[in-house]
Amino acid sequence: MGRKGEMFRGVTVALITPFSQGTVDEAALRKLVDDLIAAGVEGLAPCGTTGESPTLSHDEHDRVIDIVCEQSAGRARVMAGTGSNSTAEAIRLTRHAKAAGADGALIVSPYYNKPMQEGFYEHYKAIAEAVDLPIVIYNIPGRSAKNIEPDTINRLGELENIVAVKEATGSMDQASQILAGSDLTVLSGDDSLTLPLMSLGGSGVVSVVGNIVPADVKQMVDAAASGNWDQARALHFKLFGLCRDMLSLATNPIPVKAAVELLERGSGDLRLPLTKLSPEGMASLQRTLTNYGLSTR
Repeated sequence: MGRKGEMFRGVTVALITPFSQGTVDEAALRKLVDDLIAAGVEGLAPCGTTGESPTLSHDEHDRVIDIVCEQSAGRARVMAGTGSNSTAEAIRLTRHAKAAGADGALIVSPYYNKPMQEGFYEHYKAIAEAVDLPIVIYNIPGRSAKNIEPDTINRLGELENIVAVKEATGSMDQASQILAGSDLTVLSGDDSLTLPLMSLGGSGVVSVVGNIVPADVKQMVDAAASGNWDQARALHFKLFGLCRDMLSLATNPIPVKAAVELLERGSGDLRLPLTKLSPEGMASLQRTLTNYGLSTR
């Protein structure tokens, strides 16, 4: 059975949003887009969790998506983060992404208000009917406080322009239920679980660590996609410590922003309520980066 969201297969990087003196650093964002495309990634996802979307103003959110669409200029797919816990706001953001030239919309499950399963269904259905754009469901109950159950996701997969799911529950059972029960493309939402998910039939990853080592993530995903499991496994274990640091040292995107700073690739500035990685965390991350073979300051 073919999967209808295969346009999003491979590596999509969940972009950080560079800041300078409290504002979006547009030049740094454009450079990041160019660097990731040069590394060979297939997709870019601005304004997700890693992009600190909760602290972007509406104008900034729209502007970041505009910049990424403009700078990528068709060289990579743009999967714009346009989710909200307000259905009307998610529709507005998704309409803007379509007008900006995005190839798809990454829509996080409504957070905080904890809908019932029927509420999840009606939320995504309303967006799908309002905007003719491929939609990727982003299911991350660790942040949104409630799981979109596999039966609901499979039901949503019957809608024409809901094409994929970013699976960030950490459950291989849930992923298996979606892969078995729908023709949705399934993408890993956890870097450390990309290879296990691909072994079940997943098609790639929306990656945080790809901000730092995009070529290595792509090499692993490509190896798995071509059935070279020995190479894919070796790369998985090489990446594993770095992937775990991105999640275990502090809340994402604090560690990846710290890595950007340590690698002298940007300021690493965050917006409150996120705060800098602790000195102990920085020391641990520096060891991980050095052991990986990356040159730190």
